[in-house]
Amino acid sequence: MKKIKLIICIVGFFLFQLKSYTQVYDILIKNGHVIDVKNNINKIIDIAIVDNKIALIQKNISIKSALKIIDANGLYVSPGLIDIHSHNFHGTEPNNYLSNSFAALPPDGFSFRSGVTTIVDVGGAGWKNFKTFKEQIIDRSKTRVLSFLNIIGSGMKGGAVEQNLSDMEPSRTAETVNKFPGEIVGIKLAHFSGYNWIPVDKVVEAGRLANVPVMIDFGGSDPELPLDQLLLEKLRPGDIFTHAYAHVRGRTPIVDKNGKLREYVLEAQRKGIVFDVGHGGGSFLFEQAIPAVKQGLKPNSISTDLHTGSMNGGMKNIVNVMSKFLNMGIEIDEIIKSTTWNPAKYIKRTDLGHLSVGAEADITLLNLRKGDFGFIDTQGKRMKGNNLLECELTIKAGKIVYDLNGLASNEWRKK
Repeated sequence: MKKIKLIICIVGFFLFQLKSYTQVYDILIKNGHVIDVKNNINKIIDIAIVDNKIALIQKNISIKSALKIIDANGLYVSPGLIDIHSHNFHGTEPNNYLSNSFAALPPDGFSFRSGVTTIVDVGGAGWKNFKTFKEQIIDRSKTRVLSFLNIIGSGMKGGAVEQNLSDMEPSRTAETVNKFPGEIVGIKLAHFSGYNWIPVDKVVEAGRLANVPVMIDFGGSDPELPLDQLLLEKLRPGDIFTHAYAHVRGRTPIVDKNGKLREYVLEAQRKGIVFDVGHGGGSFLFEQAIPAVKQGLKPNSISTDLHTGSMNGGMKNIVNVMSKFLNMGIEIDEIIKSTTWNPAKYIKRTDLGHLSVGAEADITLLNLRKGDFGFIDTQGKRMKGNNLLECELTIKAGKIVYDLNGLASNEWRKK
């Protein structure tokens, strides 16, 4: 009996070894400089994919073991980018701004070509119309689409709708968040222009009830509500202050008229307030960002605030926004951290933003070009730079969804 057990163990061992030796990978990414902050990887190493999962990360994986080889020599390989601030509740209802209307954008037309595999619509839908957003956008997109639910029940329809305090219902909002865990990852307040703290208090209450972060688009009040009170008293650690480098009417800018970063801003970041870029069409100025970064306020998350008013202006896409901060002196690994692992943690989706074995294979290949480039802020001011990031290839759930130069393609003519 003991001999039989021993024979079974030996045979099992050799079968396991044979299976490992003969493993066939669907895609093998060779020679790329992998940056995966969660797993402390910052080196040239290979990545193998089977089905929709990352199967192996290792040096010198044999090309004989893969059906498709992608040579990433000279490229950075990162987890699929996460854009934590976008507007994607695209629809055809007139005069509804970013809630099932024309100013929002369908995700797939703007995500993969920029290396984004996960996009977060912030505030387009409220609890009253989230199901429409889910059926119309989330369920029909190849891009992973998540949501920050608007504290306004009817969503981000602009104007007087967003001033309606009676439509800000923390309990109904939290109930909806809890019905769709994972898809609704936070709650948004935007565009309120009254001089009071009621909307902030309501959105924070909803965040507390649902145990999710809130995102604040703060401003519009005359006189200005105290920014230090918002950051140090009203918001909780993990809550998100978006449009961090803006200078808009009704909100105190983080850098004063003498170019000095206000002291309480760094205190708030140390407290755990998340400073999000949210570039947009009117919310990013070099006169704010450059001195703020030099004085220590680096962004926690880099995002686009994508919509029809920003897509063709100074913002362009997420890799252009990333390039701006790269030219301000932030290292490439920090840039990638702020578009992968950081936002994944903030929205409590830690299954995303990394390249762990067994994780879904969302992967972005980035080309860092050197040359003479120009970058534009939302006032039309220009900053020169020598670095430009460009998305070369995007993989979503193990499938190649964007390939700029045909790295994954065979030559049309056999040699």
